[in-house]
Amino acid sequence: MADRCPDGRYIATLFPTLINVRSVQSWEPIYVVRLPQDFIGPFLSFQWSPSSRLLLVASVDQIRVFSALDANYHAAIRNPVAPHLKPTYVDFGASDTEICVMASFGLKFAVFDLTSSKATEIGSPKFSSSTAVRRGFSFRPRSNHLALLTRTAGKDMISIHAFPSRELQRSWAPDTIDAQGLLWSPDGRWLVVWESPALGHKVVFYTPDGNLFKTWSGPVNPTHEEKDFALGAGVKTVQFSPDAHLLAIGDHSRSLSIVDMTSTMEVLRLRHPDSLVPKGTQQIWQERIGISHGPIMHTFIRASQAVSPPPRHHEAAEQLSGCATIAFDLSSNLIATRIEDFPSTVWIWDVQAAVLRAVLLFHGSISTLSWHPHVRETLLIRCEGDHYNSVVFVWDPLSEGPQSVDFSQQLSGFKAVGKWHASWLGLDASTPLFIFYSDTQNYVLASLADSDRDSLPWINPRNPQGGDGPSRAESPLELVPATADEADDADALQTGDDGDIVMEDTYGYKR
Repeated sequence: MADRCPDGRYIATLFPTLINVRSVQSWEPIYVVRLPQDFIGPFLSFQWSPSSRLLLVASVDQIRVFSALDANYHAAIRNPVAPHLKPTYVDFGASDTEICVMASFGLKFAVFDLTSSKATEIGSPKFSSSTAVRRGFSFRPRSNHLALLTRTAGKDMISIHAFPSRELQRSWAPDTIDAQGLLWSPDGRWLVVWESPALGHKVVFYTPDGNLFKTWSGPVNPTHEEKDFALGAGVKTVQFSPDAHLLAIGDHSRSLSIVDMTSTMEVLRLRHPDSLVPKGTQQIWQERIGISHGPIMHTFIRASQAVSPPPRHHEAAEQLSGCATIAFDLSSNLIATRIEDFPSTVWIWDVQAAVLRAVLLFHGSISTLSWHPHVRETLLIRCEGDHYNSVVFVWDPLSEGPQSVDFSQQLSGFKAVGKWHASWLGLDASTPLFIFYSDTQNYVLASLADSDRDSLPWINPRNPQGGDGPSRAESPLELVPATADEADDADALQTGDDGDIVMEDTYGYKR
């Protein structure tokens, strides 16, 4: 198990008995953390802190926090939830010294302060499952106040807790019957709560002190196709723009509402069409998959005539509808969306011009959309399906369609082992684009630089001029770097003394 830190400078690898921290710049292991003998897996969570200084490792009955650079820092939380239960969520809170834990079955939400060694427990959190827990609480930017949604005796309640004590400052019953989530705006000026889609279109805007300011009750000027919107299901997805000026609201129709947070009024309604006609500067890219004896090739052809996005298969177990994903780019000008009606299509909207900028048609369903955190208008896309094993796509407005990055060519057996993940490395905008890939036994860095090797953030110690493929292998059993010969001959897997298979910490990259 491996993960990169938020600022992209380090990569940590979790082994059964230790954590290895490696510098991206030098490729060298800079620190090794030995896990206590009584701290054994399976591990439920492995996370970096927001500041990229600390590492969190959680098992069923223990949570450990280690410094990535200082051997003198170590925190332990034992039995964070009730016996015989396991937490459904464990992660850092608003700061490095705060750990949030959600107990199974919604018994409690606990916040542990590592500085004071105190814990704050709040009963009856509304959402406790791993897929929904993040909808139930939100941290206010800058002040770090915690807003938590609870439900007692069939009634929703919102509570505001101060930082760092987490003492209750205020609580109130929101103007909802069955709230489905809450979210602070990026500037901390608004707390929004949205109602269950079964109860219609409703988003409630509260001030930070809990006063009701306004309620959004659906499209202001619905089109002819949407004249009966009140009879349909309500809010499905809510997302703020990074600059906090806009709020995107997706319901169970094919439309998306844009609210101007300056006036808290709807200013735009975007509808996903079922027929696409190329016009002007609008880009429509269709994927072509080439299967031969070698690797699967993914290419894109720009449509020159009208096309229709492929619909959801009718034999699907559950017929879904509405906007499932909304993602603003860094500039807050572009929005990438995915709707359940056309699950293999990415829609990219220009909010300022109120036009559909691009449509990307894939063969597989879209699983994740991620804009680069420091580079404007650069999107990372991942699809589901057998043809997309360890393959991601990168799109920007100036590219000739999405560009594929196939990590399987760098892996033993040319396929991922277990679940795999891909994300932006997180370096600043002055460097080229880098992607971090990991599965249960490997992790790889990919550089999207054209040809300038000096622009790479890492330096191969044995080949300063650069080069492809794995450059260094490290033995997790001996805790020392392997020799040059061993590194050249190292396999992706290493067998321990007891015959178990142990992940080899092999660091490679692909240009």
